[in-house]
Amino acid sequence: MIRQYSVVIDDVDMIIVSTVTPDQPMPSVACRLQFKLGLSRAGALDVYAACAGFSYGIVLAKGLIAAGTHRKILVIAGETLSKITDFTDRSSCMLFGDGSGAVLIEASENGNIGACVTGANGEGGIDLYISGFAKEIDGQPISMNRKIVQNGRKVFKWAVIKMSEQMKVLAAKNGLTLDQIDWFVPHSANLRIIEAICNETGFPLEKTLESIVNYGNTSSASIPLALYNGIQSGKVKRGDRIMILGFGGGLTYAGTVIQW
Repeated sequence: MIRQYSVVIDDVDMIIVSTVTPDQPMPSVACRLQFKLGLSRAGALDVYAACAGFSYGIVLAKGLIAAGTHRKILVIAGETLSKITDFTDRSSCMLFGDGSGAVLIEASENGNIGACVTGANGEGGIDLYISGFAKEIDGQPISMNRKIVQNGRKVFKWAVIKMSEQMKVLAAKNGLTLDQIDWFVPHSANLRIIEAICNETGFPLEKTLESIVNYGNTSSASIPLALYNGIQSGKVKRGDRIMILGFGGGLTYAGTVIQW
């Protein structure tokens, strides 16, 4: 899928890539893209925040531009979860997919990225991780086979409680109420989590964008894919307030409100 805008990227001065499935830890995916795209003046940075990575990339880009150190930043999320899916686990292997998406963020006199939230619960790292790199997490032995491992029940409970809370926090930080949000774009982990968050907060499910139905759980790529779906379908319109909220392994979360 390609969406074209009448802009050039030759003057991009930073590339931020979110991924948990790089081809190798070094060089970074961002550095490889900097070379492939011929962006010789751009810095390059990988973000390793799992399904919250794209949202963290937006937060970082906003901060760099606000600091005046950068003016044009590519934020990219790309995952090939098929490389680390345990296809013998029939309870979860059908959930995951591969995908990518990108946004271009530029300096402007009237910025459209609002206040942000970030947070983590490192104690929950044992509940969602990629095995094969260490023999244990917090003293608990884990497999040395490289694959996604998750405690679905605990992650579900944490995601619903924490994201329902952070939706309200994020709206308040932006001087808004939830009924002033036009579109909610959470990480598309699964439909049950999204439905439970909407039930908990009272936010209309019909005003929520997802990518799980078409692409599966694509980790950090799920939010840009959902945004793409919303734009292509004509749902997202200029001036709409969009709340993005990523959550995932770490456990981590991040989000912001964008006026499209």
